[in-house]
Amino acid sequence: MSQKKHDPNSKLIADNRRARYDYFIEDDLECGVVLFGSEVKSLREGGANIAESYASVEDGELWLINGYIAPYLQAKTWGHDERRKRKLLVSKKELAKLWAATAKQGMTLVPLRMYFNDRGRVKLKIGIARGKKNHDKRETSAKRDWDRQKRRLLKENG
Repeated sequence: MSQKKHDPNSKLIADNRRARYDYFIEDDLECGVVLFGSEVKSLREGGANIAESYASVEDGELWLINGYIAPYLQAKTWGHDERRKRKLLVSKKELAKLWAATAKQGMTLVPLRMYFNDRGRVKLKIGIARGKKNHDKRETSAKRDWDRQKRRLLKENG
């Protein structure tokens, strides 16, 4: 039985936990991110937030909009803008699928998590999502509470 060693390069940078509360995630997709050197160094320190961001297909390219990467203090002169649009790297086939989902089906592209993969590259997992109504959110919350209570009861009695 082989054990998988933990790679020191792979690390979770930012997680959008609110996305699963606000949206039904239909499908997800991993894509690369075009970054400056100061942005990568800032991400290594853990300074990112993707909670208020979204992805959009514009002019045949995929963009991350409103994603926050903290400024890197050592790069004073050649720093970066914290909330600039960042290009996302996907294949043409995937881009066509994303464009069809957003333009024709009215879906939203929501960033779910940003992380370093095992090769040390920054990756962004995007969810193709449909928005939830308030009654759906209440239903999700009630189901989560019931599952928690069920686990507690099984633990006590089982």
